[in-house]
Amino acid sequence: MELADFQHLLRQRGDELYRDMPWRRDTRAYYVLVSELMLQQTQVTRVEPKFQEFVARFPDESALASASLAEVLALWQGLGYNRRAKFLHAAASMVMRKFDGIIPDSESELRRLPGVGVNTAGAILAYAFNQPALFIETNIRTVYIHHFFNDADSVSDRQIHELLSETIDRSDPRRFYQNLMDYGTWLKGQGIRNIAKSQHYKKQSSLRGSVRELRGEMIRALLADTSSMVEFEKTFGPDSRYRAALDGLLHDGLVERDESRIWLTR
Repeated sequence: MELADFQHLLRQRGDELYRDMPWRRDTRAYYVLVSELMLQQTQVTRVEPKFQEFVARFPDESALASASLAEVLALWQGLGYNRRAKFLHAAASMVMRKFDGIIPDSESELRRLPGVGVNTAGAILAYAFNQPALFIETNIRTVYIHHFFNDADSVSDRQIHELLSETIDRSDPRRFYQNLMDYGTWLKGQGIRNIAKSQHYKKQSSLRGSVRELRGEMIRALLADTSSMVEFEKTFGPDSRYRAALDGLLHDGLVERDESRIWLTR
C-alpha cells in the first residue's frame, strides 16, 4: 500500500470509528497518565468505569500523592496487576516532589516516573501534549502488519517504527493515534489476528491458577485489615504458590511484614 493511501484511509476510518472516552474528552496529562497505566493489559470496557471512579476520588496529582497506597489499591480492585497502582501512586508523588506538581512534557523526564517506559511516555506526549512522539503498542502493530507486512512471518518493532515515522500526522498526532487505536480495535473485531507475527508480542498468561491470581487474593484479604502472620499463613500457606506470591508482593513494595503481622504498604 502507498503511504499516502494509508494516511487517507486512516483519516477516513478514524472519523467513522471514533470512540468517545473520558481521557479523550479531557486530555490533561494526569488523565492520560492514569488511563495509560490502567489500559496496560486491560480492555477499554473494563477501564472506563474504573477510571471515572478513580479520578472522582483522586482528581489530580496532589490528591493521589496525598493518599495512602492502601487507599489506591482499594480503588484499583477489579483491574488486576496491582503493581500498576503502586507505579501510579509513586509517579504522582514524584510529580509533586520533583516536578512542582506538573507532569513533564519531555520523554526523558517522563521516563523518570515509575511505570513509564518509552511507549507510555510516547503516548503521554502524543495524547496530552499533541507532540509527534513515536510509540508502538498492540493496536498499532495490528494496523501496520495488516497493511504493510501481511505476507511476513516475523515483524520487528523497528520495521513498524520506520513506517510510523513516515506516516504520522505531525500536525495533529493526538488524533492520528486515536485513529490508529480505533482502527486497530475494529480490525481485531473483524477477525484480524496477526499480532503473533510481531517479534515483540507476548501472550498474556492465564490468570486462573497463577501466582498473580493468589497475589490478588492476598491483597484483597489485607484490604480488610492488617493480619497476623499466623492467620495469614493459615489461610494462604497451604497453597503451593504461597511463597512466590508473598515474596513478589514484598519485593514490589505492596505489602510489609514483621515477625507477627503483615499489612499493605501505607
